Amino acid sequence: MASIEDVRAIARPLPRSYEVVVRDRVKFRVGKIVYLAFSRDETVLGFAFPREERGALLAARPEVFLPPDRSDERFNWLQLRLAAVELPELEELVLDAWRMVVPKKVATAYLAGR
Repeated sequence: MASIEDVRAIARPLPRSYEVVVRDRVKFRVGKIVYLAFSRDETVLGFAFPREERGALLAARPEVFLPPDRSDERFNWLQLRLAAVELPELEELVLDAWRMVVPKKVATAYLAGR
């Protein structure tokens, strides 16, 4: 079971990533682009995810993943229940979301140094 603190531990050290609070919701950005966003109660995490792959993941694991809010359907976005995901998978999803919004050379350099 993952928590907001687990997400913070993964996202904070990522180059160009920073945390903000917008309308009582914790979000992580690179520049002005949001790539992670928590629900107000911090039980659901929205994250950048390829739109074309969304349907397959929703169909395969509906107990973990949720469709984006109606207002976010046009974006590369998906949501997950934090209580239903384990830390290794969460880390992979956060890194993939971050890689979608950061310049490729920044991601490559960071991942090479890990």
